[in-house]
Amino acid sequence: MIPTKEEWNNALEERHGKELHRAFSSATVAVCGLGGLGSNITIALARAGIGRLILIDFDRVDITNLHRQQYKADQIGMYKTVALAENLKEIAPYISLEVHTERITEQNAKILLSDVDIICEAFDDAVAKAMLTEIVLTEMRDKYLVAASGMAGLYDANSIKTRKVTSKFYLCGDEKSDVAEGIGLVSSRVMICAAHQAHTVLRILANNFEE
Repeated sequence: MIPTKEEWNNALEERHGKELHRAFSSATVAVCGLGGLGSNITIALARAGIGRLILIDFDRVDITNLHRQQYKADQIGMYKTVALAENLKEIAPYISLEVHTERITEQNAKILLSDVDIICEAFDDAVAKAMLTEIVLTEMRDKYLVAASGMAGLYDANSIKTRKVTSKFYLCGDEKSDVAEGIGLVSSRVMICAAHQAHTVLRILANNFEE
């Protein structure tokens, strides 16, 4: 049986305390790219009680995604935005979701991301990563950006770190591994990087900044 909204909020308040739960539940976080990083980031944030998530991706679920992304076999062929929204509602039934099934471009990025507190960059394409980072850092300076670089292979999990680049820009990953080297992306290491990104979001909202 699904708990009531009051029961849900009471449980999160008991876990986090009222002040922290208020900070999480009133936040809006955009996740740009819903693959291995993005799908794991959203689930971690939903479980933490983030109030509103904006999901942005243009792709569909493929069988090759299932080894590291938070989708189900019966969701193959669905748009990732739709499939992930379905999964998130099962996990956190009272979360507010805004879905954009489209590619982020230089033309629409500021429109899609205008009403957010924190932006998570979770693309697997270097050009898209650079584009979004450039736009946020130069044209959306009021927004926090939590990005990723380097989470491929079976290298040491402890080499994945979170680095504060500027006052509102955090970078998670080992900053060197590449999907073209070795065996590519492995679920466990991708999840570790995604957890770094999600945890950084929560620390920002809690005013617990990295020095």
